[in-house]
Amino acid sequence: MIVIGESIHIISRQVRAALEKRDKAFVQDLALRQVESGAHWLDLNIGPQKKTGVETMTWLVNIIQGVTDVPLVLDTTNVGAIEAGLKACNKPALINSTDATLERLNALMPLAAKYNANIIALSLGSGGLPSTVDSRLALVLERILPAATQYNVLSERIFLDPLVLTVNGNQEQAMQAVEATRYFKQVCEPSPMTVCGLSNISNGAPEEIRPLINRVFLTMMLGAGLDSAIMNCL
Repeated sequence: MIVIGESIHIISRQVRAALEKRDKAFVQDLALRQVESGAHWLDLNIGPQKKTGVETMTWLVNIIQGVTDVPLVLDTTNVGAIEAGLKACNKPALINSTDATLERLNALMPLAAKYNANIIALSLGSGGLPSTVDSRLALVLERILPAATQYNVLSERIFLDPLVLTVNGNQEQAMQAVEATRYFKQVCEPSPMTVCGLSNISNGAPEEIRPLINRVFLTMMLGAGLDSAIMNCL
């Protein structure tokens, strides 16, 4: 399984402050600690960053590549910042992410093709999160895979995400995500990759049992064919 370290995330006060101050040492240390703890890829979540996204993502990619050669995951809604990060990456990156709306697909699939990048595709349409396996599959078959074909993005470069919801809010959706992952591996040949945001499953649960919930759910997802997880590897 590909472990994607989630800790360089602007939602963290320390990370946000480091990005604002351009604190190179803090970010590099956080990157290295994740790699030492088993991360194969590193997620760089800078948030929307509408004004300074291009500069921020370029700086972040460059300083992390200065201390490690693991592939990077470019995580922002700012399309310009995604492309800036792709230009700066020494290795094919993972775009995080497109959804199944035409606006996002038409903006990001061409970038995946142009830069030979991988791309996470969320099973999420304009109507919000589908509640069933079938509705998730419909978005993959009717929107995501046709867009990938249109822009010549290979199926094995697509990371399908069933969108994991907190078990604290809706336990039934946990199994919907597991089953969706199982079917995602069967939608085409070669099979697409699969990914999930693992920490989502335990959001809102008591802190002392979150690691247990995460481990149990990860085991279930791996049994269904999960290839990668964005997770706290520290």
